[in-house]
Amino acid sequence: MVTLSHKITGPSNFYVRKLIRDLWKTKRNIWRQISKKLSGSRKNRVEANLKRINNKTQEGDVIVIPGKVLGNGTLDHRVTIACLDCSRNAREKITNSGSTLLSIEELLAENPEGSGVKIFY
Repeated sequence: MVTLSHKITGPSNFYVRKLIRDLWKTKRNIWRQISKKLSGSRKNRVEANLKRINNKTQEGDVIVIPGKVLGNGTLDHRVTIACLDCSRNAREKITNSGSTLLSIEELLAENPEGSGVKIFY
């Protein structure tokens, strides 16, 4: 029987662990910041309401939310949102406003340099 000398911490979800590794391997500062945020505990992840997103973004912004988007509020301009998870209500409101909703993996594939991407805390 093998005993470990330390407790293994971090996300237990295989896909989140893979995303963290892929983001870190890019060696770009913005993707590494998101990787660090995702590798922390779940209670420290960002939960962003659409109202707050609407107030802090402008038309055409590309934002990454290292956490979950919640459906409180509305969007009155078009933005591109990449997030780890999204509620059903928020997903409907985002598509109805004409905005684009992506996963973080899709945004990484589209923009590996991370240019023009803002991290939403």
